[in-house]
Amino acid sequence: MYIINFTMEEMDKGLHGHKHVLSQSLESIIAVFDKLGFSVVEGPEIETEHYNFDVLNIPANHPARDMWDTLWLKLPRSERGSSPDPAKRDLGQNKLLRTHTSPVQARFMETHKPPLAIIVPGKVFRHEATDATHEAQFYQLEGLMVGKDVTLGMMTGVVRRFFKEFFGSDVKTRIRPSYFPFTEPSVEVDMSCFKCGGEKDSCSVCKGTGWIEIMGAGMVHPNVLNKVGINPRYFQGFAFGCGVDRLVMLKYGIDDVRTLYSGDLRLVNQF
Repeated sequence: MYIINFTMEEMDKGLHGHKHVLSQSLESIIAVFDKLGFSVVEGPEIETEHYNFDVLNIPANHPARDMWDTLWLKLPRSERGSSPDPAKRDLGQNKLLRTHTSPVQARFMETHKPPLAIIVPGKVFRHEATDATHEAQFYQLEGLMVGKDVTLGMMTGVVRRFFKEFFGSDVKTRIRPSYFPFTEPSVEVDMSCFKCGGEKDSCSVCKGTGWIEIMGAGMVHPNVLNKVGINPRYFQGFAFGCGVDRLVMLKYGIDDVRTLYSGDLRLVNQF
Protein backbone atom coordinates (compact mmCIF):
# COMPACT_ATOMS: atom_id res chain seq x y z
CA MET A 1 0.00 0.00 0.00
CA TYR A 2 1.25 3.46 -0.96
CA ILE A 3 0.50 6.55 1.13
CA ILE A 4 0.64 9.84 -0.76
CA ASN A 5 0.62 13.13 1.14
CA PHE A 6 -0.65 16.30 -0.56
CA THR A 7 -0.26 19.86 0.68
CA MET A 8 -3.38 22.04 0.86
CA GLU A 9 -2.12 24.04 -2.13
CA GLU A 10 -1.73 20.87 -4.21
CA MET A 11 -5.18 19.68 -3.19
CA ASP A 12 -6.66 23.06 -4.17
CA LYS A 13 -5.06 22.79 -7.62
CA GLY A 14 -6.44 19.32 -8.02
CA LEU A 15 -9.96 20.38 -7.10
CA HIS A 16 -10.01 23.27 -9.55
CA GLY A 17 -8.24 21.46 -12.37
CA HIS A 18 -5.33 22.67 -14.44
CA LYS A 19 -4.91 23.21 -18.17
CA HIS A 20 -2.06 21.38 -19.88
CA VAL A 21 0.65 23.51 -21.46
CA LEU A 22 -0.42 22.27 -24.91
CA SER A 23 -3.99 23.42 -24.28
CA GLN A 24 -2.78 26.78 -23.00
CA SER A 25 -0.52 27.23 -26.02
CA LEU A 26 -3.28 26.34 -28.48
CA GLU A 27 -5.52 28.94 -26.88
CA SER A 28 -2.74 31.54 -27.19
CA ILE A 29 -2.13 30.63 -30.84
CA ILE A 30 -5.83 30.86 -31.68
CA ALA A 31 -6.04 34.26 -29.97
CA VAL A 32 -3.18 35.61 -32.12
CA PHE A 33 -4.75 34.47 -35.38
CA ASP A 34 -8.17 35.67 -34.29
CA LYS A 35 -6.74 39.20 -34.13
CA LEU A 36 -5.40 38.70 -37.66
CA GLY A 37 -8.84 37.76 -38.98
CA PHE A 38 -8.48 33.98 -39.17
CA SER A 39 -11.31 31.64 -38.21
CA VAL A 40 -10.79 28.27 -36.51
CA VAL A 41 -11.94 25.16 -38.42
CA GLU A 42 -11.89 21.55 -37.27
CA GLY A 43 -12.35 18.24 -39.06
CA PRO A 44 -12.30 14.44 -38.62
CA GLU A 45 -9.21 12.61 -37.38
CA ILE A 46 -10.22 9.51 -39.36
CA GLU A 47 -9.86 10.57 -42.99
CA THR A 48 -10.23 9.18 -46.48
CA GLU A 49 -7.35 8.75 -48.89
CA HIS A 50 -9.18 11.19 -51.16
CA TYR A 51 -8.94 14.16 -48.79
CA ASN A 52 -5.65 13.24 -47.11
CA PHE A 53 -3.78 12.75 -50.41
CA ASP A 54 -5.63 12.87 -53.74
CA VAL A 55 -7.19 16.33 -53.45
CA LEU A 56 -3.85 17.68 -52.23
CA ASN A 57 -2.06 16.78 -55.47
CA ILE A 58 -0.60 13.56 -54.04
CA PRO A 59 -2.11 10.80 -56.21
CA ALA A 60 -1.60 7.08 -55.62
CA ASN A 61 1.98 5.88 -56.19
CA HIS A 62 3.32 9.45 -55.97
CA PRO A 63 6.74 9.32 -54.25
CA ALA A 64 5.77 12.26 -52.04
CA ARG A 65 3.45 9.94 -50.09
CA ASP A 66 6.55 8.53 -48.44
CA MET A 67 6.93 11.88 -46.66
CA TRP A 68 3.93 10.93 -44.52
CA ASP A 69 4.29 7.68 -42.56
CA THR A 70 0.65 6.75 -42.85
CA LEU A 71 -1.39 4.64 -40.44
CA TRP A 72 -3.98 2.92 -42.65
CA LEU A 73 -7.20 1.47 -41.22
CA LYS A 74 -8.76 -1.85 -42.17
CA LEU A 75 -12.48 -1.38 -42.77
CA PRO A 76 -15.22 -3.93 -42.16
CA ARG A 77 -16.59 -5.32 -45.42
CA SER A 78 -19.90 -3.50 -44.85
CA GLU A 79 -18.13 -0.11 -44.98
CA ARG A 80 -16.17 -0.70 -48.17
CA GLY A 81 -17.15 0.75 -51.53
CA SER A 82 -19.92 -1.00 -53.48
CA SER A 83 -18.55 -0.73 -57.02
CA PRO A 84 -18.61 -4.12 -58.84
CA ASP A 85 -15.19 -3.33 -60.28
CA PRO A 86 -12.52 -4.31 -57.67
CA ALA A 87 -10.11 -1.77 -59.16
CA LYS A 88 -12.57 1.05 -58.44
CA ARG A 89 -14.23 -0.27 -55.29
CA ASP A 90 -12.13 1.60 -52.75
CA LEU A 91 -10.76 4.33 -55.00
CA GLY A 92 -9.98 7.28 -52.75
CA GLN A 93 -12.16 5.91 -49.94
CA ASN A 94 -9.52 3.94 -48.05
CA LYS A 95 -9.54 5.15 -44.44
CA LEU A 96 -6.54 6.32 -42.44
CA LEU A 97 -5.59 8.38 -39.42
CA ARG A 98 -4.91 11.81 -40.87
CA THR A 99 -1.23 12.56 -41.31
CA HIS A 100 -1.76 16.33 -41.38
CA THR A 101 -4.63 18.78 -40.96
CA SER A 102 -4.54 19.79 -44.65
CA PRO A 103 -7.61 17.63 -45.45
CA VAL A 104 -9.66 20.03 -43.32
CA GLN A 105 -8.54 22.90 -45.55
CA ALA A 106 -9.62 20.94 -48.65
CA ARG A 107 -13.02 20.15 -47.15
CA PHE A 108 -13.52 23.80 -46.19
CA MET A 109 -12.60 25.12 -49.64
CA GLU A 110 -15.12 22.75 -51.24
CA THR A 111 -17.99 24.33 -49.30
CA HIS A 112 -16.89 27.97 -48.94
CA LYS A 113 -16.16 30.64 -51.53
CA PRO A 114 -13.13 32.97 -51.35
CA PRO A 115 -12.06 35.21 -49.79
CA LEU A 116 -11.32 33.04 -46.78
CA ALA A 117 -8.76 32.87 -43.99
CA ILE A 118 -8.69 29.90 -41.61
CA ILE A 119 -6.41 28.07 -39.20
CA VAL A 120 -6.74 24.36 -38.51
CA PRO A 121 -5.33 23.16 -35.18
CA GLY A 122 -5.62 19.47 -34.40
CA LYS A 123 -4.04 16.13 -33.64
CA VAL A 124 -2.32 14.17 -36.41
CA PHE A 125 -0.82 10.70 -36.55
CA ARG A 126 2.35 9.21 -38.08
CA HIS A 127 3.78 5.70 -38.09
CA GLU A 128 7.08 6.83 -36.57
CA ALA A 129 9.46 5.56 -33.92
CA THR A 130 9.13 7.56 -30.71
CA ASP A 131 12.15 9.50 -29.49
CA ALA A 132 12.96 12.86 -27.91
CA THR A 133 11.75 14.81 -30.97
CA HIS A 134 9.19 12.47 -32.55
CA GLU A 135 5.85 11.09 -31.44
CA ALA A 136 3.33 8.87 -33.19
CA GLN A 137 0.71 11.51 -32.42
CA PHE A 138 1.18 15.26 -32.08
CA TYR A 139 -0.63 18.55 -32.58
CA GLN A 140 -0.31 20.48 -35.81
CA LEU A 141 -1.38 23.95 -36.81
CA GLU A 142 -2.07 24.87 -40.42
CA GLY A 143 -3.19 28.15 -41.91
CA LEU A 144 -4.81 29.04 -45.21
CA MET A 145 -5.73 32.30 -46.92
CA VAL A 146 -7.33 32.44 -50.37
CA GLY A 147 -8.36 35.55 -52.28
CA LYS A 148 -7.75 37.57 -55.42
CA ASP A 149 -4.66 39.43 -54.23
CA VAL A 150 -3.05 37.01 -51.76
CA THR A 151 0.74 36.83 -52.01
CA LEU A 152 3.70 35.07 -50.43
CA GLY A 153 4.70 38.43 -48.99
CA MET A 154 1.40 38.55 -47.08
CA MET A 155 2.16 35.12 -45.65
CA THR A 156 5.55 36.34 -44.46
CA GLY A 157 3.89 39.23 -42.63
CA VAL A 158 1.36 36.93 -40.96
CA VAL A 159 4.06 34.48 -39.85
CA ARG A 160 6.30 37.22 -38.47
CA ARG A 161 3.43 38.67 -36.46
CA PHE A 162 2.58 35.23 -35.09
CA PHE A 163 6.17 34.52 -34.02
CA LYS A 164 6.41 37.91 -32.31
CA GLU A 165 3.15 37.39 -30.41
CA PHE A 166 3.76 33.76 -29.43
CA PHE A 167 7.42 33.99 -28.43
CA GLY A 168 7.03 37.42 -26.86
CA SER A 169 9.87 39.13 -28.72
CA ASP A 170 10.99 40.18 -32.15
CA VAL A 171 12.40 37.25 -34.06
CA LYS A 172 13.99 37.34 -37.47
CA THR A 173 12.73 35.03 -40.18
CA ARG A 174 14.15 33.72 -43.42
CA ILE A 175 12.60 31.77 -46.27
CA ARG A 176 14.32 28.90 -48.10
CA PRO A 177 13.13 27.07 -51.23
CA SER A 178 11.63 23.65 -50.53
CA TYR A 179 9.16 21.15 -51.98
CA PHE A 180 5.62 20.20 -51.04
CA PRO A 181 3.24 18.67 -53.59
CA PHE A 182 0.32 20.92 -52.59
CA THR A 183 2.14 24.28 -52.88
CA GLU A 184 4.05 26.00 -55.69
CA PRO A 185 6.36 27.67 -54.98
CA SER A 186 7.11 25.90 -51.69
CA VAL A 187 9.30 27.27 -48.90
CA GLU A 188 10.64 26.47 -45.45
CA VAL A 189 10.40 29.21 -42.84
CA ASP A 190 13.20 29.55 -40.29
CA MET A 191 13.24 31.78 -37.24
CA SER A 192 16.27 33.22 -35.48
CA CYS A 193 17.41 31.27 -32.45
CA PHE A 194 15.97 32.97 -29.39
CA LYS A 195 18.44 31.24 -27.07
CA CYS A 196 21.85 32.25 -28.43
CA GLY A 197 21.34 34.21 -31.63
CA GLY A 198 23.85 31.92 -33.33
CA GLU A 199 26.75 33.18 -31.22
CA LYS A 200 27.48 29.90 -29.41
CA ASP A 201 28.61 26.82 -31.30
CA SER A 202 27.44 24.64 -28.43
CA CYS A 203 23.81 25.87 -28.52
CA SER A 204 21.56 22.84 -28.09
CA VAL A 205 18.65 24.53 -29.84
CA CYS A 206 20.11 25.69 -33.17
CA LYS A 207 23.46 23.83 -33.16
CA GLY A 208 25.25 27.15 -33.59
CA THR A 209 23.61 28.03 -36.92
CA GLY A 210 21.50 30.84 -35.47
CA TRP A 211 18.35 29.51 -37.18
CA ILE A 212 15.57 27.07 -36.28
CA GLU A 213 13.44 25.35 -38.91
CA ILE A 214 9.89 25.97 -37.81
CA MET A 215 7.38 25.88 -40.66
CA GLY A 216 6.62 24.63 -44.16
CA ALA A 217 4.65 26.94 -46.43
CA GLY A 218 3.96 28.12 -49.96
CA MET A 219 1.36 29.24 -52.47
CA VAL A 220 -1.52 26.80 -52.89
CA HIS A 221 -0.94 24.68 -55.99
CA PRO A 222 -3.39 25.45 -58.86
CA ASN A 223 -4.18 21.71 -59.06
CA VAL A 224 -5.46 21.80 -55.47
CA LEU A 225 -7.64 24.83 -56.16
CA ASN A 226 -9.09 23.14 -59.23
CA LYS A 227 -9.92 19.97 -57.31
CA VAL A 228 -11.90 21.87 -54.67
CA GLY A 229 -13.81 23.97 -57.22
CA ILE A 230 -11.89 27.26 -56.98
CA ASN A 231 -10.72 28.79 -60.25
CA PRO A 232 -6.96 29.50 -60.02
CA ARG A 233 -7.30 32.10 -62.80
CA TYR A 234 -9.08 34.41 -60.39
CA PHE A 235 -7.98 33.27 -56.95
CA GLN A 236 -4.73 32.32 -55.29
CA GLY A 237 -3.69 31.62 -51.74
CA PHE A 238 -0.98 30.68 -49.30
CA ALA A 239 -0.82 27.86 -46.79
CA PHE A 240 1.53 27.09 -43.91
CA GLY A 241 1.92 24.38 -41.31
CA CYS A 242 3.94 23.70 -38.17
CA GLY A 243 3.98 21.39 -35.17
CA VAL A 244 2.43 22.86 -32.02
CA ASP A 245 4.44 20.47 -29.84
CA ARG A 246 7.65 21.81 -31.39
CA LEU A 247 6.57 25.40 -30.76
CA VAL A 248 5.91 24.59 -27.10
CA MET A 249 9.25 22.80 -26.74
CA LEU A 250 11.12 25.78 -28.20
CA LYS A 251 9.26 28.38 -26.16
CA TYR A 252 9.66 26.65 -22.79
CA GLY A 253 12.95 24.79 -23.27
CA ILE A 254 11.45 21.28 -23.11
CA ASP A 255 13.99 18.85 -24.52
CA ASP A 256 11.85 15.70 -24.86
CA VAL A 257 8.45 15.72 -26.58
CA ARG A 258 7.43 12.56 -24.73
CA THR A 259 7.22 14.50 -21.46
CA LEU A 260 4.26 16.43 -22.89
CA TYR A 261 2.23 13.21 -22.94
CA SER A 262 3.57 11.46 -19.86
CA GLY A 263 1.01 12.90 -17.44
CA ASP A 264 3.80 13.95 -15.08
CA LEU A 265 2.40 16.66 -12.82
CA ARG A 266 5.88 18.06 -12.22
CA LEU A 267 5.74 19.32 -15.81
CA VAL A 268 2.07 20.21 -15.95
CA ASN A 269 2.06 22.29 -12.75
CA GLN A 270 4.86 24.56 -14.00
CA PHE A 271 2.46 26.28 -16.38
